[in-house]
Amino acid sequence: MIQRVQTLYYAITMILLAILLSGIELFRFVSEKTIYVFSVYGIQIGKVGEKNGSLEAASSIPFFITIISFILFIFITLMGYKNLNRQFRLARGIFFIYFILLIAVIVFAVIGGRTLTDEPTKRELGFGFLLFVLGFPFSFLAQLGIKRDKKLLDSLNRLR
Repeated sequence: MIQRVQTLYYAITMILLAILLSGIELFRFVSEKTIYVFSVYGIQIGKVGEKNGSLEAASSIPFFITIISFILFIFITLMGYKNLNRQFRLARGIFFIYFILLIAVIVFAVIGGRTLTDEPTKRELGFGFLLFVLGFPFSFLAQLGIKRDKKLLDSLNRLR
């Protein structure tokens, strides 16, 4: 199991997603008076120019529950290495779920400032957004690795 390349790819994906659970901001919307910071724990509001940098929780979006369950889903797929057909179906599911999550985060990053306030806002992408986007190609590469293993085993089964 460890010698397979998709194990490495899924491990990297799980690590990148787990780092998001530390509270790193995905992006922020900055207006003249307020700052809206979005992380996996929700949206926090702060005032521009405050020295102590205190942020108040505005709304709690349970995005961290989605991230935790997605990491567990990746782990279950990774441990299903004995049944390649099932693992390949789950890997495809991971790829499509990750794609939908990525599109949802990008759409909220684009239109989120207008939904939070009427003031004009400037969007600033955080390090968490980069980590979230970087996990996507690794999930795709893991799916390709599983597909290659499945093809190899199918060709060996034909030789028997």
